Amino acid sequence: MSSHLLIRAARGEVVERPPVWAMRQAGRWDPEFNRWRQGKSFYEFSEDVELAARASLSPRRFGVDAIILFYDITSLPVAMGLPFTLRPHVGPWPDQPIRSLDDVRRLSPRPEPTRFRHILDLLRRVKDELQEDLPVIVFAGAPFTVASYCLGTGKDLEETRRFAESQPQTWDALLHRLSEATVHFLNVLIREGADIYQLFDSWAGALRFDEYERWSASYHRRIFAEVAEVPRILFVKECPYLEVMCQSGADVVSLGTRHDLAAARREFPHLVFQGNVDQELLRCGTPEQVAEATRRCVQAGGGQRHIVNLNHGCDPGTRVENFEAFVRAVKECRGSGSV
Repeated sequence: MSSHLLIRAARGEVVERPPVWAMRQAGRWDPEFNRWRQGKSFYEFSEDVELAARASLSPRRFGVDAIILFYDITSLPVAMGLPFTLRPHVGPWPDQPIRSLDDVRRLSPRPEPTRFRHILDLLRRVKDELQEDLPVIVFAGAPFTVASYCLGTGKDLEETRRFAESQPQTWDALLHRLSEATVHFLNVLIREGADIYQLFDSWAGALRFDEYERWSASYHRRIFAEVAEVPRILFVKECPYLEVMCQSGADVVSLGTRHDLAAARREFPHLVFQGNVDQELLRCGTPEQVAEATRRCVQAGGGQRHIVNLNHGCDPGTRVENFEAFVRAVKECRGSGSV
C-alpha cells in the first residue's frame, strides 16, 4: 500500500487534505523549462532523458503532490512506427498520415520497449531522484484522440468524421491497434514502477453520444480493464457524458468547469473526482482570484475522494505567481475547517 497522499486519495482512502497537481505542470509556461529548452525541437527535448527529467521534476519546487513525466501522447504512435514532428501553431503532425488499411497494418500493436526506451529511462531517472518522496504519474492518449493525430486531422472533428465515414474499416482498425498498443505501453511503464496513470481523450468531449460510445467509451473500458494494477484516471476535456465516464472503470474521473463537483460527488459517492479549477483563471486572473477559486473547489470536493487539478492543462500564458497561489491555497486548507 502506498503512503503517497495522491495515491491514497485516488484509492478513496481517508486523507488529511486533498492532493494537488496540474496537467501540463511541466511545460512552456514555466521559465525554468524555457531556459532548459534553448530552441530544441519538442521531440529532441523530450527524448533527451536528462532534460526531460529536469522538466518533469521542476514543478516539485511549487509543492505539488505528484510528478507527471514529460513526454507527449504521440510518443506511442512514434514507437509504433509513425514519426511525428511538432509544427508551430499546428501541433504534432505525422510524417505520413494514415490513409489506408495497409498504413494501419504497418503500425506495431506491441512495440518493443526499446522503441520508447527514453520514456523508461526517464521514469527510472525521475524515480531515482525522488527517492519515493512523490508518486510518478505516467499517461497515454486514448485511441480516439491519438487516432485523430495519426490522421493529421487533430482537433478538426469534422475532418475526422469524414475519414471515419469514408473509410470505416481503416478507422476501426486504427482504433483497435492503438488500443492494443496503449494497453501494452502502460503495462510496461507500470512494471517499471509508475504509481498511477491518466488516460487523455482530449477531443472526445465534442463527439455525439453515439460516436462517443463507439469511438471513445468502449476503448476506455477496455484499457482500464486491462491496465488495472495502479489507480486509473480518465480525462476527457469538458465531457458532457459524465455518467458514461463514471462507468468507464476509472478510479478517478477528471471534471471540467461544465461540471458541478459537489453534485458529482453526491451522485457517484464511490468514485474519486479530479479538478476542476479553471485553467483560464491561472492565465488571466490575479493570485487572489486563483486562491479564492481554488478554495471553493476544495470546499466543493469535501476534502475526501478529491484530487485538486485544473479543467485542462496549464496554458502557455500561465503566470508563475498564479500557479503558486493555486498550490498554496490547497495546502492552506489543512486544519483550517475549509474542508
